[in-house]
Amino acid sequence: MLHGRLALVRAQVRLRKVVEGMVNRAHKIKVGHGLDPSVELGPLVSKEQHEKVAGYIETGRKEGAKVETGGGVIGNQGYFVEPTVLTRTNRDMRVVKEEIFGPVVCVQSFDDDDLDQVAKFANDTEYGLQASIWTRNLKVAHTLARKIKAGTICVNNHNYGDPAWPFGGFKQSGWGREMGKDVMENYTETKSVAINLG
Repeated sequence: MLHGRLALVRAQVRLRKVVEGMVNRAHKIKVGHGLDPSVELGPLVSKEQHEKVAGYIETGRKEGAKVETGGGVIGNQGYFVEPTVLTRTNRDMRVVKEEIFGPVVCVQSFDDDDLDQVAKFANDTEYGLQASIWTRNLKVAHTLARKIKAGTICVNNHNYGDPAWPFGGFKQSGWGREMGKDVMENYTETKSVAINLG
């Protein structure tokens, strides 16, 4: 019993360190005009999306999530939302189940000893555009990359892309692929011709 409590405490200490790191990074994100090369986070695309993201954050609060940082809008011009970190989230919350398309991250803990369970946890969504795996263990990275159902898997980074790579999601995160040689399939019409020579 004591061993189980110690493991829980260690997991809570690790979780707290991760959350603190995320909050510190969120505070350092430079928000501003999207054409400024020094800016890391530009505005959302429209007033509707701005309201949608703000609505998700409010829904998260109402469903029991804790806003560790962010959660508000920035200024009165443009459609800026503060980088937001939500904790105390679970898989039944809308902020976890749906794609927000805004600067919001939902933190959940898991038992990292069972990679099948971690993959099941990650795949418990109808979306699969991109996933990030953070680990120092290359075997863990490769194992999870095979098991997680997402169009792009990033290891120890997020939102990395290359124009030569095909980009697209699994499940409800789109059909087909953009970029890379695979994009040519979107613009190609194939024709089949069957000839009976008899």
